[in-house]
Amino acid sequence: MAPTATERAVAELLDQVPGATVEPDALAAAALDRSGARPDGLPAVLVLIRDVVGVQRTLEVAHRHRVPVVPRGAGSGVAGGALAGTGSVVLDLSGLDRILEIDPVDELAVVEAGVITAELDRAAGEHGLRYAPDPASAAISTIGGNVATNAGGMRCVKYGVTRDAVLGLDVVLADGRLISTGRRTVKGVAGLDLTSLFVGSEGALGVVVRATVRLRALPETTLTAAAAYDDVAAAARACVSVARARREPSLLELLDHATLSVVDRAQGTDFATRGRALVVAQAEGPAAADEIAAIAELLAKESTWSERGLDEESSERLVLARRLALPSIERFGRALIEDICVPRSRLVDAFRGVEEIARRTGVDVFTFAHAGDGNLHPIISFDPALAEPPPAVQQAADAIFALAIELGGTVTGEHGIGSLKRAWLAREVGEDSIEVQRSIKAALDPHGLLNPGKAL
Repeated sequence: MAPTATERAVAELLDQVPGATVEPDALAAAALDRSGARPDGLPAVLVLIRDVVGVQRTLEVAHRHRVPVVPRGAGSGVAGGALAGTGSVVLDLSGLDRILEIDPVDELAVVEAGVITAELDRAAGEHGLRYAPDPASAAISTIGGNVATNAGGMRCVKYGVTRDAVLGLDVVLADGRLISTGRRTVKGVAGLDLTSLFVGSEGALGVVVRATVRLRALPETTLTAAAAYDDVAAAARACVSVARARREPSLLELLDHATLSVVDRAQGTDFATRGRALVVAQAEGPAAADEIAAIAELLAKESTWSERGLDEESSERLVLARRLALPSIERFGRALIEDICVPRSRLVDAFRGVEEIARRTGVDVFTFAHAGDGNLHPIISFDPALAEPPPAVQQAADAIFALAIELGGTVTGEHGIGSLKRAWLAREVGEDSIEVQRSIKAALDPHGLLNPGKAL
C-alpha cells in the first residue's frame, strides 16, 4: 500500500528536520498538558525545535501534506490547549530558549518563545527591571505559551496581562512564512494591530517564535496589608471598596474559607483561624507607604483581623497563603483549574454564586481570586484515582461558567479556551462573532491545520 499523507510527512520531517522523533515515550509525554485531559491517541511525530528555520520547515511540510500541527511550550496550560491527538505533529518550541537582548534604556527585551518566564524576570532584574506579567506557572511556563493564552497573574491589577507587555512578535504562519508584527516603540499605529491578534490566539493562527516585550522598573519599596473576615462576601466587599476609592494596589488577592482550610491542612499553618476569608494587598513604588495605609484602612472596616507587613520578610509571610493555595489543593486531590472573570462590582455575587454551586452539586470547590481585576479561580477537586472527572464535577464547572456569563463576565480570564471550554465560547460571544473569528482563521490557516479543535 502507498504511504498515507501523514506517513509521508513524518518521513520527510525525520529526514529533513533535526530534532524530529517518533520515540514512543516522547510521543506519549508530548500528547498531554497540565489540564489532565487526554487526547484520542498519540501524535505521529514530535519535533524538538532548535531554530526558527526548523519551525518554518515543519509547518511547510505539514501544510503541503495537510497534517495537523500542535505547537507546544512547557505544557503547563490547564485548558487542554496543547493536547495532541492521533496523527498530529507536535512542534515543541522549548528549545528556543535564548534571551536575545535586554535594552535598559528602551526598557524592553527580545526573547525566543521557549524562554521560561521567571528566567526573563531574573535577567531583567540585573538591570533594575522586571517582566511584569507573573502567572502562577512563571517558574515553568514559557513566554510563547504566555503569549498564546494572554496569561495573567497577581500583578495584573496594576500592570495588565501579557498583551499589555507585548510590543511585537515574530510569527510563522501555517504555510511556513515568517512575519514580524509590532515594533520596538511604545507608540505605533502603522497598519492593523496584528500583534494583539496573535496574543491569546492559542496557536490557532500562527506559531510565535520570538517576542519583543516591555519591561518595567523594579520598585524600590513593596508593602503589604492583609485582613480576615467573617465571610467571603465581606471580603469581596472590601476589595470592591478599594476600587471604589480609586486606590492602586499592585496585588489584591482573596481566598475563601475552603482554600484557607486546605492550606492549613497541607502546610500546618493557621490562616483559617483568623476568619472565613482572607484578603492580601500590596502597594509598591515611592508612594507605597501612603497607598498601603489607605488600602489597609479600607480593608479593616469589616475585618476580624488585620496586619501590615512593613518589610520584605513580613510582607512575604502575609502573601504565603496565596502562593501555597494551588499546591495545597493538589496535594489532596486532582484539580480542575478554572478561571472565570467578572466585573469587579460583581465580586460578591460571584463568590456567593460559586458557594451555592458547590452546595448544590456536592463537589469540593476552593476559590481564590485576583480580586483587583475580578478574576476568580474556582478549583474543583475530585478523587485522583478517577480517570475522568465525575458528572457532578462537570455540572459544577458548567454552572460556574454560566454564572460568569450571567454576571457580565467571561468563562476564561487568563487560561484560554483550549479544548475544554469550546462549547462555552459561542454562548459568551455569540454566533456572529464566532463566524468572524473563523473567517480570520481561514485566511491565515486555510486548511485548519494549526492546533485544530482548540480555541475556536
